[in-house]
Amino acid sequence: MTNQEIHSKTRLFGRQRRLAALLGVGLLCPLGLAAVLHPNGCGYGTHQQLGLPPCTFEVLFGRPCPSCGSTTAFACLVRGHVGAALRANVGGTVFAGLCVVAGPWLLASAARGRWIAWTPSGPWVAVIAAAIAGVMVMDWVIRLWCGGRGMGG
Repeated sequence: MTNQEIHSKTRLFGRQRRLAALLGVGLLCPLGLAAVLHPNGCGYGTHQQLGLPPCTFEVLFGRPCPSCGSTTAFACLVRGHVGAALRANVGGTVFAGLCVVAGPWLLASAARGRWIAWTPSGPWVAVIAAAIAGVMVMDWVIRLWCGGRGMGG
C-alpha cells in the first residue's frame, strides 16, 4: 500500500467527521449523566433516579438481567471507584471505560480530520462489541450461579 493510500484511509471527510463527532458525544453523554446520579449502595437500581422503573427482567423472573448494575457501574467509575463499579457490573464497567477512552478519541479525530493512533474497521468494532457483551454475559452467569455480584465481587 502506498503512502497516499494509507493517507486517504486515515483522513476523515465531511460525513465521516460528523459521524465521529456524533459518536464521540454519544459515548460521553452517559458519563455526564452518570456524574449527576448517586450510585445505589446495593449495586443496582441507580437508573431509577431517572424516573425509570425497576428492571423488568428482575420483576418478572426474580433474577437480575445481564445489564443490571450497569448504570451503577458508570456512576461509580466516573467517581473513580473502580472496585465498586466492577462489583456492580463488570461488563458495564468495561463499557464505561471504553466510553472514557473512545469518546474523546472520536472527538479529537473528528476535530483533527484524521484518525489518531488507530483507524477503526468494521471487524474490529464488532470484536470489541462482542467482547464487551461476552464479559457482561459471563458476569451475569457467574452472578446467577454464585448468587453474588459476579466477577468483580
